[in-house]
Amino acid sequence: MNTPHPLTVLTGASRGMGLALAGQLLQPGHTLLCLSRHASPALQDQAQACGAHLVQWTQDLAQGAEAAARLSRWLDNQSPAAFASATLINNAGVIPRIGPLRDADAADLANALRVGLEAPMLLTAAFLKATENWTLPRKVLNISSGLGRRAMASQAGYCAAKAGMDHFTRCLALDEARLPHGAKVCSLAPGVIETDMQVTLRTADDAAFPDRTSFTGLKNQGLLSSPHDAAARVLGWLARPDFGAEPVADVRG
Repeated sequence: MNTPHPLTVLTGASRGMGLALAGQLLQPGHTLLCLSRHASPALQDQAQACGAHLVQWTQDLAQGAEAAARLSRWLDNQSPAAFASATLINNAGVIPRIGPLRDADAADLANALRVGLEAPMLLTAAFLKATENWTLPRKVLNISSGLGRRAMASQAGYCAAKAGMDHFTRCLALDEARLPHGAKVCSLAPGVIETDMQVTLRTADDAAFPDRTSFTGLKNQGLLSSPHDAAARVLGWLARPDFGAEPVADVRG
């Protein structure tokens, strides 16, 4: 008889911290389902080498309802007896065009909100509904940002998505606390990380983004974490025995 093992569902695993999270989650016997715009051959090779079970879906998370329905069907076909735990990590997010809201492109803004807020809510709902009768430990980890808690000019779309993520996690924590086997949930800010998103912010037009120099300063002062180190801290938080005690938290304490 096979020993039950952890199941993790991860979005945005094709680059940056998401790719680092996926690499660190690939452990012998573990099952990892990744939803990203692109599959990673390197992750597949790593999974085969270490004996992990990796499933990669090429999925546009702007199509949140489609992604959620797909996840529901997949989970319905799984046996909970095969798993020791089940975790959803909503990591994917995009920055809409940088600039004042008055200059926003409607399609670009809508895409950012779909990927950064709508998809996490729909995937979380699907995950919790499909696993509601599973008595094993379940967790939902939403990757948030300090910008969900601090306003910044020319970042209304991104700030709104992360603030919404924080607050729906607070509501979710109240819902799950009422259940005998409710999931533990947390919306976690991972700190500032050297990713493509940071490059976008540092190279923005000063006229459109008055805070550009603060991001340049973070880089120049060596204050950015590597994706690998940030992923390790996030997974360390996920493994804490008190995970979910704070529904909104920051790895920096």
